[in-house]
Amino acid sequence: MRLSVVVPCFNEEASVDRLHSAVTLAVQSLTADVEIVFVDDGSDDGTLAALRELATRDSSVKYTSLSRNFGKEAAMLAGLERATGDAIVIMDADLQHPPHLLPRMMELYEQGYDQVIACRDRRGDQFFRTLASRAFYRMVNRLVDVQLVDGAGDFRLLSRRAVDAILSLPEYNRFSKGIYSWIGFNTVVFAYTNESRQGGRSKWTFGKLFNYALDGLLSFNNRPLRLAIYGGLALTLLAVAYMTWVVVSAMVRGIDMPGYTTIIVSVIGLGGIQMMLLGIIGEYIGRLYYEAKRRPHYLAKETEMSPLRPRSASSSS
Repeated sequence: MRLSVVVPCFNEEASVDRLHSAVTLAVQSLTADVEIVFVDDGSDDGTLAALRELATRDSSVKYTSLSRNFGKEAAMLAGLERATGDAIVIMDADLQHPPHLLPRMMELYEQGYDQVIACRDRRGDQFFRTLASRAFYRMVNRLVDVQLVDGAGDFRLLSRRAVDAILSLPEYNRFSKGIYSWIGFNTVVFAYTNESRQGGRSKWTFGKLFNYALDGLLSFNNRPLRLAIYGGLALTLLAVAYMTWVVVSAMVRGIDMPGYTTIIVSVIGLGGIQMMLLGIIGEYIGRLYYEAKRRPHYLAKETEMSPLRPRSASSSS
């Protein structure tokens, strides 16, 4: 039995060493061989240097450094591609995903589950963020073709066949939460208490979270396009009803002074709706554009097996 722990990192210089120590302590009770696969997602602090030092003193540590910041989705994919374990755990570097849960996850995995999901509660989160997150899950589960568990993030254990299924999906625009649900397999969820970040600051601003939510809505369904059809049909029926009312009113009471306010409101409202619908269509077209390019999800510049060495003065001259 081999366990791989995949850790995407972006500017986590203050956390990687503590995470390594916590994971090493947590897996001491396991009989499995353990490897820790760090992925440096183009950090501009000392994260890469810290990973080099960890790999030097611990042979169980692997790392891949990406050529630039490609985003967490690409970093997780890079880690899954490097992981060799029979069971693979994905966790963040900031220790908000508690390493002490690893034995519990392995215990459930050995009971036959392909996905063991650690679902956090929301203690300590800001009220507005909690409200927005719950609203997102309710909206997504009404629209998308898969069901997402509220509070379930990337902290989960995946069996080898679940990881192979994920790696077989070729799409460029990846929404991992949806992919996890789409592949299915035997799944179990358990709750854990939310823990505070141990170092640095969260990289998830409100704008990034909003864009991530939008990706989730558009990645696994075409219902926004269908809603555009329904919306257009409803507006057409409303326009026909209004036109009928105007004609009947003119025949009964004669022609009144034209409604300037009504016209302006109608033009602005319909124009805004049209722009919104064009934006939805443009999002889908843009995704088709990126899929058609077939570019790789990331580029790696360095691993522990082939570290980047500075060019000497003689070789550069």
